[in-house]
Parts: sequence; structure tokens; C-alpha cells
Amino acid sequence: MELGLATFADLASGISPQQRMRNLIEEAELADQLGLDVFAIGEHHREDFLVSSPAVALAAAAVRTERIRLSSAVTVLSSDDPVRVFQQFAEVDLLSGGRAEIMAGRGSFIESFPLFGYDLDDYDELYAEKLELLLKLRDATHVSWSGRHRAPLRDAGVWPRPVQEQLPIWVAVGGSPQSVVRAGTLGLPLTVAIIGGQPERFVPLVELYRSAAAEAGHGPERTKVAINTHAFVGDTSEQADAAFAPSYLTMMNRIGRERGWPPSGRHDYDALRSPRGALAVGSVEQVAEKILFEHELFAHQRYIGQMSVGAVEHRDVLRSMELFGTEVAPVVRAEVARREARPAPEPSASQPA
Repeated sequence: MELGLATFADLASGISPQQRMRNLIEEAELADQLGLDVFAIGEHHREDFLVSSPAVALAAAAVRTERIRLSSAVTVLSSDDPVRVFQQFAEVDLLSGGRAEIMAGRGSFIESFPLFGYDLDDYDELYAEKLELLLKLRDATHVSWSGRHRAPLRDAGVWPRPVQEQLPIWVAVGGSPQSVVRAGTLGLPLTVAIIGGQPERFVPLVELYRSAAAEAGHGPERTKVAINTHAFVGDTSEQADAAFAPSYLTMMNRIGRERGWPPSGRHDYDALRSPRGALAVGSVEQVAEKILFEHELFAHQRYIGQMSVGAVEHRDVLRSMELFGTEVAPVVRAEVARREARPAPEPSASQPA
């Protein structure tokens, strides 16, 4: 299993944007040094998050890292231009020597729509249309295309081209059946963000995705699944809670007030942090067990943890990353490899061979 980290580069602590950018690049460098597989940066257009253009931050990370794959988390494709998205990530790919990925989503915040002149009533149509164009741009240098929300292209050449023959494009979802069916039908890898409740409730969504992919004739090599949750590793369970819980609850309540959610308290946090909850927070053993529990549910190929949440101290994030890379990752990788090497069960006497 691939293991990685994602961040929205939260500014809630009052840190200056300049210092937060320095911290962000330090996180990317450490993730690379730890041998993690992917580092992903989110896109937002609001004062409490740093990065409005993931490709710019990823380009900086590209020249300071050597091996780790670099992805958005997510690119809000509905309110962006697919030509510019492709060009920018092609440049990240060139800078990184072929390590760029795009995680395309519709976005969980809506600020970018009025900012760039889009109507929220067109929310899904914008995404579907722009994803179609992005895939065409990935697959051919010269593209002819027309749609409702963008000027048409007539045998338009789009440069630069990336190092990779095909830039990896993942579809990121938060729970929409329509989105997972689209990803499966197109044969695109899927990232599922689990930010609340119990992971089990997402199992039907992943099954729907794999069913749609199979019906469209796409094999398992094209239909990878990634699970993305909030995560934090401490030297002890109590240390993890002390460093992570206050900032996590403050952030979730800040967002919750905007969306009309009821307030969350320590009882809610403890439920999410329990063995069957969405949070992968605790000691090395607890976090490894949570990731492996999710692997039993989803048989996914990638896990991405989001650690630098809210006002969690930078030094605590770096320590959590270190524990994740040096202690959690080896346990998870070894156990997943053992599971995948297990022979298939022999048919019983009552079953046909």
C-alpha cells in the first residue's frame, strides 16, 4: 500500500503566510526523506487556508524533493480552466522528473465559484464538462472540443507536455454516488475523503465504484482506491490527543458554524477516535491498527493522512510525520503485503472447483 500525507496549510494559529509556506515545504521535504509515497496540497480561496494554487506550492516542493509523488488535494476543477490546470501540472511534472499527479474534485467550499464567475447551479455540470476536457488534454497534444461553459478548441496544441506519458488524474469524492460512478465509468482512480462517522458507511460507495468500472470494462489496474482521513501519531495515545484534539475540534466547529452543523465536543472526538471511527489518531499501534482496519474494509491501494490540521503546532506535526514514516508505515506495509500474498481459499467439497 502507498502511504502519504495531505495538508490544507491551515493559518488558524495566526502564523504568517510566509512562515506557513516555509513550514509547508519543510513538511514536503521530511515526507520525502521518510520514504513516504505521496505528498498532497489542497486548494482553497479563503483567509484561513494558505494555498490557492496547489501547482505553485507543488513546484516549490518538486525542486526540494527527490522521490515522493506530488499531488493536489484537491484541484477544484469546476471553477478552474482545464487547459491551465494541465499546463501547470505538466510543469510540476517536468520540475519533479515525472512525479506530479492531479486530484480533481468539485470542492467542499464554494468561494471559488463567485470569485471566478461561475454559477453554483451548474456545480456538477461544470465538473463533468471540465473533467472531460482535462482527460482529452492529457491524452493528446492537439485537441478539438466544445462544451457549454468554455470556449471551444479547434485542433489546439497544448504545451508543455509532461514527463509521464499520462499525468495521473484521480477523482476525489466526499460521498456522492454520482461522482463514484463517473470515476468508475471513466476508469479513473478514486480518492474517498472520510472526515466523519464510521468508515463502514463508505463501503457501498467503493463497491459502487468498482462495479461501475467493471461494467465499463476497466480492470483493477486502472481502478485504484485511496482513503483519506485526518490522522495524527503521538509517542503515546495521550500525547497524540493533547497535541491534536483541541485544534481539530476548533477547526471542525469553525467550519461547522458556517454550515449549520451542531457543535462538536470531546465526546464526539472520542467517538471518532475509537477503533471504528474515522480518525486515525493515537499511538503508533493505534494508528497502524486503524489503517489496517480500513484496509480490511476497502482493500485500497493508497492511504493519505491529514495531520497539520487547524492550529496544531508545527513541531508536533513533524514529530507525528516522523512516527508515521518510521514506525507506522513499516507495520502497515508488511501486513498489507502479507495479506496480498495469502493464497485464495480452496473451494469446499460442495463448491465447483
